[in-house]
Amino acid sequence: MAIEEPRIPSLDPEDWQADRAQAHRMLDDMLDHLEGLRSGPVWRPMPDAVRASFDAALPMEPSTLGKVHEDFLHGVLPYSTGNLHPGFMGWVHGGGNLAGMLGEMLAGGLNANLGGRDHAPIEVERQVLRWVRQLFGFPASASGLFVTGTSMANLMGIHVARHAVLGSLGSGSAQADLVAYASSAVHGCVPRALEMLGLGRGVLRLVPTDGCGRMRLDELDAAIAKDRAAGLHPFLLVGTAGTVDIGAVDPLADLAERAQQQRLWLHVDGAFGALAILAPRLAPLLAGLERADSLAFDFHKWAQVPYDAGFLLVRNGELHQAAFASPAAYLQRETRGLAAGSPWPCDFGPDLSRGFRALKTWFTLRTHGLRRIGQTIEQTCVLARHLEARVLSEPKLELMAPVTLNIVCFRHRGSHADALNARIAVDVQESGIAAPSTTWLDGNLVLRAALVNHRTQTSDVDALVEAVLKFGGR
Repeated sequence: MAIEEPRIPSLDPEDWQADRAQAHRMLDDMLDHLEGLRSGPVWRPMPDAVRASFDAALPMEPSTLGKVHEDFLHGVLPYSTGNLHPGFMGWVHGGGNLAGMLGEMLAGGLNANLGGRDHAPIEVERQVLRWVRQLFGFPASASGLFVTGTSMANLMGIHVARHAVLGSLGSGSAQADLVAYASSAVHGCVPRALEMLGLGRGVLRLVPTDGCGRMRLDELDAAIAKDRAAGLHPFLLVGTAGTVDIGAVDPLADLAERAQQQRLWLHVDGAFGALAILAPRLAPLLAGLERADSLAFDFHKWAQVPYDAGFLLVRNGELHQAAFASPAAYLQRETRGLAAGSPWPCDFGPDLSRGFRALKTWFTLRTHGLRRIGQTIEQTCVLARHLEARVLSEPKLELMAPVTLNIVCFRHRGSHADALNARIAVDVQESGIAAPSTTWLDGNLVLRAALVNHRTQTSDVDALVEAVLKFGGR
């Protein structure tokens, strides 16, 4: 007689109607949160009791969906980063948008793996790639891939550059002679990428910048000449479109000329600044970007797509694929069936398991349109000019760097100015009025306001200035 095995239930709801109602409550709570952002603080410190609640033991037994949601409402939602709020100005974080949030919800429900195979979600990503090619003037043969963010995209772009040069040299041992160049204002993920790729930070020459924070071409030329004279092999030139500290844009057209003349791979870190291409008044600053060999940028910053949605674009798609392709029996390709659709996204990057980042991007771009997104980008730069004017008009404040895009660096005057401004930043953050950050420029600690959020208005910028003056006056 056959023994009936006990039935193990699936993870689907036992009561679909109850969980459906709970799901609607959860969505409504997030809609209420987004609608009422301005009425709450930008950020608030997490109480010790709330922090201690995350030390709870392993959840071996189930809880109701409603109970977990309740814990989220009381322990997570009130103590988030604050980048949704119009007063968040400290770091280059996008503010997200409702259409993207809903796209993320749908992607979660679909639970697609975009590593490969033949299914519609990959076609969505390929459509976004076609849009990106057109946006930045890259050829139809260019390849691209969604990644976590520009840090990963920079790493991958440099990996392709290394693969390209070592392939042309015909010797892996030549790696020891490779040299790269970037401005002294380059993001820290670039030297880290060189280290992770086994090249080491020492191969990177940090080229001095001019008074506007842009790479100096005379210093670049001298560094390349010196390295060639020493028998080294320059292979990579990294330009920056929007430096992390002050938002400067390197002279990309000139860098493209140098790259062509010197046979260098031109990679551009355009984490947020590359999307200035959407704003007609800002786009001329990016002249030459269309000549880059690879470009890294984030949709989750100025395009306001919910985190995370970085992107790598590579001019030579075949070279890109060759740098990452790794044939395996379990990744067999077919011309028909679910295993069709080659090449797959996993052929262009390190990930076999990939989330559907493209859907929230697709929803954002289609719902709002690129023209409107470009207008919000331009508006953040108008707000930066307003903040610059406010700083220049206040005798107690001092502008500390030129304003190129949307980042304003300034400080409160006074004795022991570094310590003073460090305290001001924390006091303003804890007040909930605004959230500036700090950075170091020319040996001075300064307040840094990065105006990225599409919700930020002139009144929010004025509130920041008044808060800095208030706390500085204490």
